Amino acid sequence: MLTKDFAICIRAIDYSETSQIVIFFTKSNGKISAIAKGSKRPKSAFGGPIEIFSHGGIVFTDSSREKLATLTELESASGTGDFTGVGVDLFVLNCCYFAAELLNKMTHDYDPHPELFDSFLQFLQNAAEKKNKNQMLALLILFQLSLLKEIGLQPVLDCCANCKKSGRVGLAPPSFNPAGPDVPEIYFSSTVNGIICRDCEASFPDKIRLSQTAANCLGNLKIIAEAKEKTLKEIEKVLIGHFTELLGHRPKMAKHILKP
Repeated sequence: MLTKDFAICIRAIDYSETSQIVIFFTKSNGKISAIAKGSKRPKSAFGGPIEIFSHGGIVFTDSSREKLATLTELESASGTGDFTGVGVDLFVLNCCYFAAELLNKMTHDYDPHPELFDSFLQFLQNAAEKKNKNQMLALLILFQLSLLKEIGLQPVLDCCANCKKSGRVGLAPPSFNPAGPDVPEIYFSSTVNGIICRDCEASFPDKIRLSQTAANCLGNLKIIAEAKEKTLKEIEKVLIGHFTELLGHRPKMAKHILKP
């Protein structure tokens, strides 16, 4: 049976001297793993080896979902198409690799998420536009939160995830002075999947303290794009810790994201 779809390559692994195993995130079928026979030959039907972030229309045969599919066609396999800009800056490239790693590890085979596909496609398109480090980190944070939402693990960010009272979290406007004496203590806990207030934090030993500014950004995602690098790094550190708890291990590319 032949299946057509629109796909983005999120991983490519050498299988033999001439073939690859490729993992695609597709619009209609979700994540699929397929063997691309002969893809590494100079005159292959795919135009050469398939690279990560290659995207376009694909055709694959799938006789059993317990086995590898067989890739028969790929509209554009050489280079990265519209995403060539992601390779210009190493930090941008590492952020894209990290997003692809999370997408691969947090989704199941043949579990379609069309909105998540669109979100990832937009993320790569934005990343290719030569963003500065702050803009790229903000894009990554927003994609990670979109990923969690689409797979049903959206964190509670607008109130205490334990007691459910927003007033006890005490989110303040962005202009609020975080050094003031009346700043409420705010934390994030993977155990309860969200922000927790000072009255509840004692019950969650995995808690991570959040600055008022970082909590404000998480409570109002529209202001993340204007956040300073220190705040973005604080949020990203929390998200990396959260994904580490969810996966049971630290993502491989995480070490490249918070470098000075």
